[in-house]
Amino acid sequence: MKLKIAIQKSGRLYEDSLRLLKECGIHISNGGNKLKTEASNFPIEVYFLRDDDIPQYVEDGVADIGIAGENVVHEKRRQVDVLEHLGFGKCRLSIAVSKNESFSKEWLSGKRIATSYPVILQQYLDEQKITAEIHEISGSVEIAPGIGLADAICDLVSSGSTLLTNGLKEVETILRSQAVLISDKKMGAEKRQLVEKLLFRIRAVQKARDNKYILLNAPDDKLDAIIRLLPGMKSPTVLPLATPGWSSVHSVLQEDDFWEIIEQLKSAGAQGILVVPIEKMII
Repeated sequence: MKLKIAIQKSGRLYEDSLRLLKECGIHISNGGNKLKTEASNFPIEVYFLRDDDIPQYVEDGVADIGIAGENVVHEKRRQVDVLEHLGFGKCRLSIAVSKNESFSKEWLSGKRIATSYPVILQQYLDEQKITAEIHEISGSVEIAPGIGLADAICDLVSSGSTLLTNGLKEVETILRSQAVLISDKKMGAEKRQLVEKLLFRIRAVQKARDNKYILLNAPDDKLDAIIRLLPGMKSPTVLPLATPGWSSVHSVLQEDDFWEIIEQLKSAGAQGILVVPIEKMII
């Protein structure tokens, strides 16, 4: 039995999806732009599909699981389960208007808004009790105000540079999105066991990305103060050095706390601090 996974065949999630599978130790090849391939060392088949189609393929059971943008999952409203947020492909779905426009939510009332996400946009307008005219278009949404098609747009934003190029400014974020792993709600028990094995690997990779392994030298008379700064997974590892009165301290720090704690460690007397990336982290 093989697990069937659908990933984007091209676009912003393609490379990161393949990289995630590789980091999970799954060897696949997409030579010649094949639409289907198999892993050589894990019971999984990979389908390369359009991002917009992945939720439907998963709902219909053609694929057991898929990697898609959270924005697509919300827009398509298919009956699938979101198993894991994957941390890549981050963007936001935002409303943008002319850079010279004074904006308030009430300003949208009666306006024409161009978007490729009419379902999400309509839900936002309903929540805000705003009545506006939605123009559904695909591709090049940002040019709509400039050619007189719309007064505003609702589109995906990463850096915002495309908006600036087209004389627009971002004024309201209505959804924050990233890649998610979705699954068929009707999946059988055997397939679910395979999914759990894959999730175990994915979570180990993600945990490793969020943490750093550090090694440092500390004078023994400063050990207690330094250890108090290191939360670690349980407690730091302390080993005596060949030089009397000194120890080597090993620990793990979360990425978000890293720089602040490193500065505190130096102030507390730590020396020779080495920072090592973690490939996998099993808890």
